[in-house]
Amino acid sequence: MKPIYTKEEFDKAKSSTKLPCKCYVCSKIFYTQKKFIILTLNKHKSKYNDYTNSCKYCSKECQTIGLTKKENVVCLNCDKLFEKTLSQIKKSPNHFCSQSCAASYNNKHKTHGNIRSKLEKYLEEQLTLLYHDLDIHFNRKDAIGSELDIYIPSLNLAFELNGIFHYEPIYGINKLEQVKNNDISKAKACYDAKIDLCIIDTSSQKYVKPSTSQKYLDIITNIIKERLLTS
Repeated sequence: MKPIYTKEEFDKAKSSTKLPCKCYVCSKIFYTQKKFIILTLNKHKSKYNDYTNSCKYCSKECQTIGLTKKENVVCLNCDKLFEKTLSQIKKSPNHFCSQSCAASYNNKHKTHGNIRSKLEKYLEEQLTLLYHDLDIHFNRKDAIGSELDIYIPSLNLAFELNGIFHYEPIYGINKLEQVKNNDISKAKACYDAKIDLCIIDTSSQKYVKPSTSQKYLDIITNIIKERLLTS
């Protein structure tokens, strides 16, 4: 909604007091009761839909236009042209043609990394001790614009530790598809950057401890040793 009133006016107003708002469609100033504004701010659904929409549109005509009229927008991730309703456009300035595009874009542009697993922390500790002369990057995005679990610039070598969430729909099919699409995008980015990406399936690890993590460390160190011999 587009409030025209001040915070002070809102705080002083009674529940039935009408306050000014601007129409989403025609930008006309109109008035609606404070109690309906509160319902809108609390995002009430079902039987309150007509009331919450009354805070967004000055008339039924504008409400119909706002909820049904579509405009062409450009996907922020892939530049694809697609349609969105005016109400959807007002909700967010960022436009994505699919959930996978939204996930890919957000992953590339996030300002902080994912929560790191115990396995990742263990491997960082061990690899830092074993290869103190190698510059090894952990959970950084500077190589391909997307986070890599382990990346060794001098060897053009990277590792991704894929847990069960990469293979089974723990959080639903849609989330799994997002993860898979992101994995594909990451693999393509590494290929384009001439980085050899090694995917390590860690989904079978139930409990993280040195004894169950050693096999993953062995896989990584064996690959590093081979690369060092041929570099």
